[in-house]
Formats: sequence, structure tokens, C-alpha cells
Amino acid sequence: MSDHLSTLPATLDDFKLGYLSLHDLARTWRDAAQSHEPALPQRYVDVLERVLNQLESAALFTEESCSFSQADMVAALGDWLTKARAV
Repeated sequence: MSDHLSTLPATLDDFKLGYLSLHDLARTWRDAAQSHEPALPQRYVDVLERVLNQLESAALFTEESCSFSQADMVAALGDWLTKARAV
């Protein structure tokens, strides 16, 4: 068993504080989800990918022109992590 999800909460804090780039945050989360053992169900990986894609897309626009906020997407990552760790 290899719990790669346990390091993810710190990355959210680092991202919020500006210590971690969006690119590095997304890469870290994708890598953790793919290498976690036992393997996460595919639906969890799919949902994570959708949230990360929305977060990356939101970064291309100003907050006013985007239909979802970066803060909401970061909160969604936290929710996803809570559920994935319970699997």
C-alpha cells in the first residue's frame, strides 16, 4: 500500500499562499492519484481530472470572466481528497 494522497493537503495550502504554481499543483495531484495504492476507482480519477482542467482553464481568464472561481475549484479539490481518502 502506498498512500500518495496524504501529502496533498499541504500542496493546497502552498498553492493558496502562492508558494506552488498551478502547473505544479496539478501535476502533483495527477501523479498522486495515478500512483496511489490501492488504485483509486476510475470515476475518482475522472472527477479529479475534470476539476483540475477547470482550475487550469480558470487561470486563463480573469475572475470576472470565468464561470467558476479558483477558490471554488481549490475547495472542490479538498472535497475530492476527503472522499478519495475514504475509499
